[in-house]
Amino acid sequence: MTFAPLWAAPPVTIAHALVALVALVGGLGALALKKGTTGHIASGRIFAAAMMAAAISSFGITDLWRGHFGPIHLLSILTISTLPLAVYAARRGQTRRHARVMMLNFMGLLIAGVFAVASPGRVLNKAVAMTSHPPVLSAAAR
Repeated sequence: MTFAPLWAAPPVTIAHALVALVALVGGLGALALKKGTTGHIASGRIFAAAMMAAAISSFGITDLWRGHFGPIHLLSILTISTLPLAVYAARRGQTRRHARVMMLNFMGLLIAGVFAVASPGRVLNKAVAMTSHPPVLSAAAR
């Protein structure tokens, strides 16, 4: 794995990747911590803010579709519209609805991440697959 393709990407792509990583950490924290505790709430706020930033920043990334929005941007629209509903549900004491919507948003983050890593041409695919620096095979593997 090399981060060179990420650091060579446009600033919006770098920002998008970094806030998505923050969302991943915040989401994992919210899942791991006891529900309703200060830690869970803090992690959840980090997750929600980072998810909103990732969704908004995604609209600045259109290079894969020749300057147009692609199907993955539908996930961003869904995220922008459902995160406030999840926060509202939590504040109203609707914990099941809150948990369901937040879990769906977390799964959306995971799906988008897998898509970013698995899609040829994407920055994270280049970083993980090291396409700019192909791996060297050992003599036994040749």
